[in-house]
Amino acid sequence: MRPFFIAICCLFIQTATAGNRTTMITSIPFDLVGSYVVLTVRINTSTPLRFILDSGLSNTLITEMYPSDSLSLQFSDTLTIKGLGAGRKVEALVSQGNTLEVGRMRFVNQRVHLLMEDLFNLSALTGQPINGLLGSDFFQDHVVQIDYVKRRINFYESSSFEAPKGFVAVPLVIKQQKMYTQLLVKQAGDKPRKVMVLLDTGAELTAWLHLQGQGGLRLPEKTLEGYIGEGLNGPITGHFGRIPGLFVGGWKLDKPVVSFPDSSCIADMLKDESREGTLGSQALTRFHLIFDEPNELMYIKPNHLHKKPFGYNVSGMDIHKQRQAPFLPHIYHVRLGSPAYEAGVREGDFLLEADGMSGFSTDITLLRGILETPRRAPVSMTVLRENKTLDLSVTMKDELAD
Repeated sequence: MRPFFIAICCLFIQTATAGNRTTMITSIPFDLVGSYVVLTVRINTSTPLRFILDSGLSNTLITEMYPSDSLSLQFSDTLTIKGLGAGRKVEALVSQGNTLEVGRMRFVNQRVHLLMEDLFNLSALTGQPINGLLGSDFFQDHVVQIDYVKRRINFYESSSFEAPKGFVAVPLVIKQQKMYTQLLVKQAGDKPRKVMVLLDTGAELTAWLHLQGQGGLRLPEKTLEGYIGEGLNGPITGHFGRIPGLFVGGWKLDKPVVSFPDSSCIADMLKDESREGTLGSQALTRFHLIFDEPNELMYIKPNHLHKKPFGYNVSGMDIHKQRQAPFLPHIYHVRLGSPAYEAGVREGDFLLEADGMSGFSTDITLLRGILETPRRAPVSMTVLRENKTLDLSVTMKDELAD
């Protein structure tokens, strides 16, 4: 894939701190939706569009447009896109030589892909208008800081950058515009093992790891089996469970819930890449992050979320927000044998109410928080099924607890 060059047209801001000659170029605010970084982007002369920052994707990908959105692209080719999951072929139109503006940053000669069919349902999953994914070329040529606490992205001149005190440098490997690093994975009874992973701000999970057979990674003693999530090429199935720890730059993430996809769901990835997994946004949000891609380094420092316990979808039901009648969260998957399934929730139901919160008016992120939080008392739910309402009681037991 040919290199991209970034032209900067912005107001330079000089930072003047003793012993630090770092030059900040600009600072851009973002919205934090769940653990997604959402930025406002203009492509050529488009109206403002909303994109999730996705360091696991090489180029910007447009997934959905609204009637009020305006965008002009010239297409040169069609390509088949490979990703996680199995069972479907994904095609996109290719547009070359575009200009992307994010805040005061201006990225020129950018390749943009347009999905011929929206397979991500990002707007439904987040409950907010989302037009696509902003690829990893966003990180080229500059030092880029993601501050999840202040919800800002800062750009610095690479030639003058000096890492702030308290940050630890972690080596990166850059392949096809993507960033990889080594983690230490601690499993019960074993010494920590080095694993090469992709850094993916667009994957809303803690991590997924590849099971490698004898002498490699293995499943934890307690796991749940079934649907893990939706990949570009189809559903991702496998197991997930808690492991004793992940170490990133020496900092321990304690008892994270990690996914282990079936090999059939990651077969294409295993053919093309040497990585053994992915570190996702639910882990990355726990750090102050500085990416120095030109020097193949990442600097990290834990933030106040670092010690927050890791959760998972305890209920076993997955929801997204409908944009058409009845405008309720749609239950698109229920894990077999899960608390929700045992309570009588079924795929295709609509969520009218959960724990006294309206499915119609409550932010879907808050509703997911209810579904992911173990508790002693059951959660009362009302679902709509074929124009009938059902009152159900879901036991929220943590099946992965020690």
